[in-house]
Formats: sequence, C-alpha cells, structure tokens
Amino acid sequence: MIKNLARTFGALSFALVPLLSAPAANAAAPAASVAEVTTLADAVGLVKVTEEARTGYTRSSFKHWNSGDDKSDGCNTRAEVLIAEAVVAPTVEAGCKLTGGTWRSYYDGQEVNSAGSLDIDHMVPLAEAWDSGASTWTAARREAYANDQGSTVSLVAVTARTNRSKSDQDPADWMPPSTEAQCRYVGEWVSTKLRWNLTADDRELEALKVYAEGPCEDTIVRYTPAA
Repeated sequence: MIKNLARTFGALSFALVPLLSAPAANAAAPAASVAEVTTLADAVGLVKVTEEARTGYTRSSFKHWNSGDDKSDGCNTRAEVLIAEAVVAPTVEAGCKLTGGTWRSYYDGQEVNSAGSLDIDHMVPLAEAWDSGASTWTAARREAYANDQGSTVSLVAVTARTNRSKSDQDPADWMPPSTEAQCRYVGEWVSTKLRWNLTADDRELEALKVYAEGPCEDTIVRYTPAA
C-alpha cells in the first residue's frame, strides 16, 4: 500500500527521539540514529563553511525519480511525495496515474488541484548539493539524496512556477515569495544541509544568520543524519 507520510507545516518543533532498529540475534544492536534538535541560530552555527565548486556537475549525477520507498506500489518517488502531501487525496489509478486531489504549495500559498501543475522541489537543489559536498559521494548516495523520503522536509510539492524561479539558488539569492513561508523554509534548508552534512559558502551563511538572528529567531530545527 502507498505510504501515508505526514508532512508538517509551520515552524518545526521537536523532541529527541531515538530511531530504533531491531538488533540481530546474539549481536549487539548498532547505534541508533537520533533526531538532533536545536534553535535555528545554533543549527546555522553547525553548518561548515567552505568555498563551493560546480566543476563536473550534471543533473544526471543524481538518479531520480526511482521506485520510491514502497517498491510494491507501482509509484515512483515523485508520485509518493504527491500522495503524501495532498490535503485532499488524489485517486490513484493504474500505473500510478493521479487524478483529482488538492495540494497547498507553501512557497507561495497557492492551492493546486492538478498534480501536473506541481514540481517536487529538492529543498537543497541538486546542483547546490553538488557544490556543497555531494561531488565526492558515491552514485548510490546521490541517488538516496535525490529520492530522500526519510525526512519530511527534503522533498516538497510546490507550484512549478516557484520551483523554477528558485532553480538552484540558495537563500542568499532566493526566498519563497510568501513571507509567511520564509522561516519554515530557512529551517528546512538548514535541516537538510545538516542531515546530509553539506557545507555552505560565506554568502549563504551570512544570509542564514540574518534570518536566524532576526525574524526567524524562534524557529526550531530538527534533523536526523542520513545513513
């Protein structure tokens, strides 16, 4: 069955919750991943700063969309995210064709009634991820990043217009047009950077600090390091 993944809106607030996995018989359990929780300002301080380099980047370096989290449902990652984020569930027809449904694009506050009018945005764009450390990853890790449903903030259904306006820009150069969305966006951006141990350049970090020390000082960030 298609997973019904909850997507949280608004500022993120969290508790430290261990993510448990069953130990193998007669073997010690591996260390569990733990959700890290901190203020936005402290989270920004955890992002490492380096120069960025796009040498060698191609979008095809990140395989997507793959068969998603549920290999048996016939839907790819894009469709699974659309189903998970719908505020009114679409009908899933043969071949995972989605009809009907309603979505709210939080970048611009628009209500959308057609899955075809939506893009699935990588919170930290693929090119930005490449610049920030993914260029050294294996192909398998880049595929995991590009299809990441292990965090509710990594992939987001938004209007095609806003996604394409954003393109591969970081918060120094682009923010959601809805001012009400901006603190959530900054928190989710930083969460994604920390989840995947991605770096930031100087301009990006300064932009993040402006929000963290100003209008978004009450934003709380949660992230679980990717496996």
